[in-house]
Amino acid sequence: MLYGGLFMRYFSAIEMAKIWAISVRSVRNYCTQGRVDGAFLAGKTWQIPEDAKKPERLNKKKITLLDILKEQKVSKYSGGIYHKTQINLTYNSNHIEGSRLSHDQTRYIFETNTIGLESEVLNVDDVLETANHFRCIDMIIDHAKDVLSEKFIKELHFVLKNGTSDSRKEWFVVGDYKKIPNEVGGMNTTLPEEVSKRMKELLKEYNDKKEKSFEDILDFHVRFERIHPFQDGNGRVGRLILFKECLKYNIVPFIIDDHLKMFYYRGLKEWDYEKGYLIDTCLSAQDKYKAYLDYFRIAYENNKSN
Repeated sequence: MLYGGLFMRYFSAIEMAKIWAISVRSVRNYCTQGRVDGAFLAGKTWQIPEDAKKPERLNKKKITLLDILKEQKVSKYSGGIYHKTQINLTYNSNHIEGSRLSHDQTRYIFETNTIGLESEVLNVDDVLETANHFRCIDMIIDHAKDVLSEKFIKELHFVLKNGTSDSRKEWFVVGDYKKIPNEVGGMNTTLPEEVSKRMKELLKEYNDKKEKSFEDILDFHVRFERIHPFQDGNGRVGRLILFKECLKYNIVPFIIDDHLKMFYYRGLKEWDYEKGYLIDTCLSAQDKYKAYLDYFRIAYENNKSN
């Protein structure tokens, strides 16, 4: 058929249904609703241009990053965003806290569940906490939509520190709050006898907010780190919570790497006086994660506050 001086091929609803892999009824409905460009009725038969695009279903569920992470986790898909997140988040969060495992060693443990040893000596705790951190990431994916609670936070800590040398110390409690006062960056933190009360107050205030912005999630992180509820592992647990809450509210998550470490620490310290330090640092980290999503062709939304 000639159209605008050019030959255009047209298909019937039956033919187009096969091409689009949908029912004939759906094709006819799309045409009737005017959602197929160039389609017209010839008698009682719809004529549909060969280059017509299949309309999006109006009630089609929007696929989120969380959906994809869950799917790839269950299917054990290798080489996707789940695989990359497990390795990069685990390596960087542990490295910030002093782990001496390399990125390649972290990858090898995740991919093979074994330790590649030649002449190098590895710290047992570094290996255990790496394997444990992989499990923690699975936990935050599985429970991303759950309301944040003391119980879940303690479970993250238990999984992270389980089996380590710390777990064999009488004064160290795995999966529960600290018994001995501690500092972070030379600053005092909440005393052990006050931790439970402060955590309950923090969680209530946070959970009472129906919607959480990027800044709300960062504010929770700062206050959590200042309480420093556990004897050790607070930074990693805190960053796992950050990632979980970003997934919950469909905010692009982020990974603090070694390059951003000092800016991150400065942002935590200066939050009360200048929130921009931490926000800008985390936005820079978020841009790196967006680059991962762009590569894997995963759609995302920009922060509402940006």
